[in-house]
Amino acid sequence: MRALKLYGKQDLRFDNNVPMPVIENADDVIIKVKSVGICGSDISRYKKLGPYVTGMTFGHEFAGEVTEVGSDVKRIKVGDRVAGCPTFVCGECEGCRRGEPAQCEKLHVIGAYRPGAYAEYTKLPESHIIPLPDNVEYDTAALVEPSAVVAHGFYHASIQPGVEVAIMGVGSIGLLAVQWAKIFGAKKVYAIDIDNKKLQIAKELGADVMINSLEKPAYEQIMDYTNGRGVDLAVESAGSPITSAQVFALPRKGGEVVFMGIPYANIHIERFFFEKIVRNELKVYGSWNAISAPFPGKEWASTVRYMSTGQIKVTNMISHRLSLREGPEVFRKIINREIDSVKIIFHPEEK
Repeated sequence: MRALKLYGKQDLRFDNNVPMPVIENADDVIIKVKSVGICGSDISRYKKLGPYVTGMTFGHEFAGEVTEVGSDVKRIKVGDRVAGCPTFVCGECEGCRRGEPAQCEKLHVIGAYRPGAYAEYTKLPESHIIPLPDNVEYDTAALVEPSAVVAHGFYHASIQPGVEVAIMGVGSIGLLAVQWAKIFGAKKVYAIDIDNKKLQIAKELGADVMINSLEKPAYEQIMDYTNGRGVDLAVESAGSPITSAQVFALPRKGGEVVFMGIPYANIHIERFFFEKIVRNELKVYGSWNAISAPFPGKEWASTVRYMSTGQIKVTNMISHRLSLREGPEVFRKIINREIDSVKIIFHPEEK
């Protein structure tokens, strides 16, 4: 079968002779991958970090059709349309024992130590399989995992209907956060970015106020819009060292900050921004992955439900639909800023 395999930093290879996954355990489910997305973490691992295992099949955000199941699989059958929770936990560490699987000491996703989803077929245990309603297309369902990541972050906060929310960075995670903020009842959502094209997509997806922080510092614009109060909740979804400091100036006194982005660099916080944490008595939450107890968590069922109702839309976010064969070149273009994209989807089945 065809697959993309990561051999080292900036060494992603297309291979059209990869062994098919086979049933090894009674709870195994084999899925024909219909759509699989590029995650920001994939880009960072490709660019800076390299693979966990040399030559591992890469990728973890996917949806597809079940083609084979193990003897103990009861809930899923051949032909089912599904997404997959790609995350594995040990079940034995302190985080797992207290019902916080996202805090597992050995947490990893497929594409790390197990073959991933940049392939024609992939494999997961039945417990990781998320059935899809008929009205959720495969390209949409490829974003079930990142949407669940965003939901996991919102579940940390105390967001209530009627609040104001600022989303700092409207890449794919931020655009999903705009929609989740509305689902949670936000009366006003501020989308912040330096890219007007992304801000336009945020507007189309429900953001009320678009803020380009190149024009004027984001916190100054937020204070202008809120008469000096600030927002109830600020979400850092850019994963930038700069925004990871600036986000502390956005909430009101007693407000909240949720970090969803992952800055792969040191963060230096100016006194002005750091003092906001103390003087405004902010509540600051880190959010990691997309799972909770009982596994894989309410994040997944909620995502599928809101995709089914149309309250989570991703069509505007998908900028490219490509074959796996184009993978090495598109990753090279992404890190060299030669491609303008929000979300890129691979279709492993070549037409």
